[in-house]
Amino acid sequence: MTKHFKHKLGEGGYGTVYEGVLQSKRRVAVKVLTKSQTNGQDFINEVATIGRIRHVNVVELIGFYAERTKQALVYEFMPNGSLDKYSFSQEQGNSSSLGYDKIYDISLEIARGIQYLHQGCDMQILHFDIKPHNILLDENFNPKISDFGLAKLYRIDQSILILTAVRGTMGYMAPELLYKNLGSLSIKADDFSFGMMLMEMTGKKKNKNYIENCWQDYFPKWIYDQFEETIDTNNGTQEEKNIAMKMIVVALKCIQMKPDDRPSMNEVIEMLEGDEVPQHLPLDPQSLTRVFFGSQSL
Repeated sequence: MTKHFKHKLGEGGYGTVYEGVLQSKRRVAVKVLTKSQTNGQDFINEVATIGRIRHVNVVELIGFYAERTKQALVYEFMPNGSLDKYSFSQEQGNSSSLGYDKIYDISLEIARGIQYLHQGCDMQILHFDIKPHNILLDENFNPKISDFGLAKLYRIDQSILILTAVRGTMGYMAPELLYKNLGSLSIKADDFSFGMMLMEMTGKKKNKNYIENCWQDYFPKWIYDQFEETIDTNNGTQEEKNIAMKMIVVALKCIQMKPDDRPSMNEVIEMLEGDEVPQHLPLDPQSLTRVFFGSQSL
């Protein structure tokens, strides 16, 4: 299928992805997993969750392979790769940057995909690792959520989830995963990850300092600077500035520290689709510190 693993598409801690072709001539992506640290639990999670999903904004699992210690997953092929190749292109100095109209469309479709995971299945699916690297783009740059190795299924009537270990990627991980006093673990954890990703997509710049340094010291200043730099840019049209303004305000609502203060994905979609465009964010870095670490709420 992969012609002896001839064409590598990418690799990471999970394993390596190769391009393949089925006998039907359909192109596929084959993810060959490295030795799991959880006795194959990541592989089981992926098959159990994505195998039951059919949605335009979730990557399709075509099949899988498992023999002794060898495990592989076969997905539909996404020719434009992952979103991180485009969302941070401004700081990388290359020409693959997407316009704000397309970034807006992608963010809205990702929100619809997350909404489906949370409410569209017979079981709620909490992804736990929403980030640009796990958003794949088809030939028309339509986004699809991928990589369900950390996902957790639970009943729709089960509002609180209990985990035995922290899951996610620093920089996108919801704070309640680390600080239990902030609130119960629920689907709002994915909302936080979406908000962080939306903030980076709008600023077209990765928040490296947030990941590397203490977030209590740096986080409020970073999001304020992102807001100012994005909205005050002289390079975009007024329509692009309106789109950026709306996306950043939605992102700020999603990344509230307390889970109960974050909007649901239904509300996120309504805000993104709505005609109302905020004219300004009447908060400075000190106010934002109170918002995220005090009692104030946007």
